[in-house]
Amino acid sequence: MTNLILATDSYKHSHYLQYPPETRAISAYIEARPNDFADEVLFMGLQPYLLDYLARPISQHDIDEAEAICAAHGVPFNREGWQIILDEHGGYLPIEIRALPEGMIVSTGVPLVQVETTDPRLPWLATFIETALLRAIWYPTTVATLSRQCRLIIRAGLEKTSEDAFGQLPFKLHDFGARGTSSGESAGLGGMAHLVNFMGTDTMEGLIAARRYYGADMAGFSIPAAEHSTMTSWGRAREKAAYENMLEAFDGEGKLVAVVSDSYDLDAALTGIWGGSLRDKVLARKGTLVIRPDSGDPVETPVRAIKTLWAAFGGTINAKGFRVLDSHVRVIQGDGMTHATIAQLIDRLIEEGFAIDNIAFGMGGGLLQQVNRDTLRFAMKANAMRDAEGVWHDVAKAPATDPGKSSKAGRQAVVQEDNHLVVQRKDAVVDADNLLRPVWRNGTLLVRHTFEDLRARAA
Repeated sequence: MTNLILATDSYKHSHYLQYPPETRAISAYIEARPNDFADEVLFMGLQPYLLDYLARPISQHDIDEAEAICAAHGVPFNREGWQIILDEHGGYLPIEIRALPEGMIVSTGVPLVQVETTDPRLPWLATFIETALLRAIWYPTTVATLSRQCRLIIRAGLEKTSEDAFGQLPFKLHDFGARGTSSGESAGLGGMAHLVNFMGTDTMEGLIAARRYYGADMAGFSIPAAEHSTMTSWGRAREKAAYENMLEAFDGEGKLVAVVSDSYDLDAALTGIWGGSLRDKVLARKGTLVIRPDSGDPVETPVRAIKTLWAAFGGTINAKGFRVLDSHVRVIQGDGMTHATIAQLIDRLIEEGFAIDNIAFGMGGGLLQQVNRDTLRFAMKANAMRDAEGVWHDVAKAPATDPGKSSKAGRQAVVQEDNHLVVQRKDAVVDADNLLRPVWRNGTLLVRHTFEDLRARAA
């Protein structure tokens, strides 16, 4: 799916016939409208779109293919316009894109991106690219925002109970979501978005995306871990031997190994094997055993597991008065984790007097797949039209049936006032103060962000 001309909704192909005849340019913006999920969003995802879509010029084959498909599909096709793009612009779309710096934390209702056409013969291009551009931004921004919500919850728990909140935080939420996404591309973009906030992942496509689009040498890390197939293949009678093999195969100074322990009876495994027949072997290791409950109540089961491990292995009381398990054992809870259940689990552990040092969290489809465009109410809307005399006219919608869907009129600017981002009209702002800076113009990438840039701004 590499034909840029077809990376749109069908009806967009008819829009070049619908704008007023005096139209010479269109401006449009993207924002996350106020919503019930988050007051702020972590903006990212534009650069991959620029590199994968706009940096690839259209070809004569693309035009011919699109024309044939549109004819058979029943929609008009602007052959003349696309031929101008190929013959006079080298196949690159004549548009300028302004954007806030990626990785920035932005209040809802503040434009993230603004697109403007640069060839007066092709004003329809600004909104033609809405489908692919909006999709490229809403998904990673929504995953990054969800991951950040979890980060804020976990950080608060660590700051209350831990002596090393800053050191532990980057590895407290692990991404297990690759198999639950709709495509490998989604796994890459969503997995990469999570890694802006944390450094733990099993989504290898996210590592590749961070490397390809933002130059990250290695954005995330993982550890050896068991799954049910590797444990149950030993048979129930050899459950202890399966666990013992994990201890021996992955021992080492400072190393961790995670073992799923609910294949048959979690409580029996905790008391009879980990805290029983293998207790001395666990304590003799140089590394840390991370036990993974994978069924049962997502809040009470890991709390019970930690209490059982405390009874078997003991630990210390830290300077903040919370219990920390012996360093040879920890727990990771991945089943049923959402930002809400993570908060509930943290509250329960604090009620029981345990530091959040004792647990890590994992999320799968809930992190990378259970989001949609309406989670943060993303939209792209036209906001201005330039006529043949060079005058910009406001464009906006104001539906009486849903005032919440009203859009912004006039080209927008974003400025910083008292540590807050404020929206103003572009014509009322000195361009140097406008944080919506040009990042792309007529086939040229003007700004390239690194992954460290994103992490620094998000932090």
